Amino acid sequence: MSRNRKPVSPIYAIAMLWLAWALILPLFTLLHYLPLIIAAMILYNIVNNNAKKKMEKQEPVTEQYKRPEKEVARPVEEKKTTGNPEVDRLMKERDVTISELRRLNYNIENEKISAQIDDIEATTSRIFDIVIAHPEKLGQLSKFFNYYLPTTMKLLNTYDRMGSQGVAGENITGTMRKVEDTLDMVVNAFHKQLDSMFAGEALDVNADIAVMENLMKTEGLTDDDISQIKLTLSQE
Repeated sequence: MSRNRKPVSPIYAIAMLWLAWALILPLFTLLHYLPLIIAAMILYNIVNNNAKKKMEKQEPVTEQYKRPEKEVARPVEEKKTTGNPEVDRLMKERDVTISELRRLNYNIENEKISAQIDDIEATTSRIFDIVIAHPEKLGQLSKFFNYYLPTTMKLLNTYDRMGSQGVAGENITGTMRKVEDTLDMVVNAFHKQLDSMFAGEALDVNADIAVMENLMKTEGLTDDDISQIKLTLSQE
């Protein structure tokens, strides 16, 4: 209820007072109306003050349960060209995809779906950023960019379109439920896709660690070798 809205109960109270007064007491001269006017003014102030106090008490409760407004979808800032057509295409595709995900997130009221879209947006943005920085990784992501990502966008658009119909029919409800059940799998798949992009680096790190360990053992710099040397010296 708006704080600027005036209560109507004082008006009803005055109307009842005038009706009761006219039925009980005479209203023929000015002297008959004068006490009625004074009584009406007093009654109006009493009822109006009580109504305002009641409205002020109810206002915080209304605001407490008011659904928080989502942040308005903001367009992604356009980037300048890099001189590499492939990288420029990826940057443009990233901006369009992120903007569309934010629009869908703003439209869809389901809180769980909204959180999943946040997750998908963050993971997708990281994948795009890595490929833009390392275009040589694009080959291993052909299925992601050509099928998984566009299919996910299609599912979310369908969910948004059906949810805005305001009808709980069998086809609409059933389709929306299937999309909701599928999004958990989609989020997990996007996480694994991002993780797979570091497989080569993980192999390189493991190889470097193995070489370093062997070299340190050869030089007698590992804890096991140092302990063995101390044991040998103590026996001598």
